[in-house]
Amino acid sequence: MPVSDLRNLVNAQVGTLIAGHFVCLDAAAEAINDRLGGSVCKGTLSKRRARQAGWPIDEVMALEDAAHRFPVTRMMMRRVLQDAGQAETCLIEGAGAISKEAGEAVAAILAAHSASNSQRDALAVAEIDEAIEALRRAREALTGGG
Repeated sequence: MPVSDLRNLVNAQVGTLIAGHFVCLDAAAEAINDRLGGSVCKGTLSKRRARQAGWPIDEVMALEDAAHRFPVTRMMMRRVLQDAGQAETCLIEGAGAISKEAGEAVAAILAAHSASNSQRDALAVAEIDEAIEALRRAREALTGGG
């Protein structure tokens, strides 16, 4: 996505945040100043809304923190995940695989405990290994392979 499109998207998201939570630019400026100790005024925010200036990240974060809503942060997270080829759905699918494999491992462990034979023990070990592999894949997805 071109930078100009990102700036427009950030401006739209901040505008919606201000309108939906703060209602007016004066209240938004006050929230920023309370958090950052600055002297941002309504006029400065008006210029940013009119795209005459960009939104500094610290001010965006101050507004998001004050509103307890994080549209710009979420957009940036999605951007990073997509750039890395790791859509959010991959992480959800990974969590599902962990749940499935861990459940199968627990069932196999309990079966091995109650039957106490080498075949069931081997099955339990195999199920444990599959659960470990699902956890390893999820860890790699979150850390970028590290």
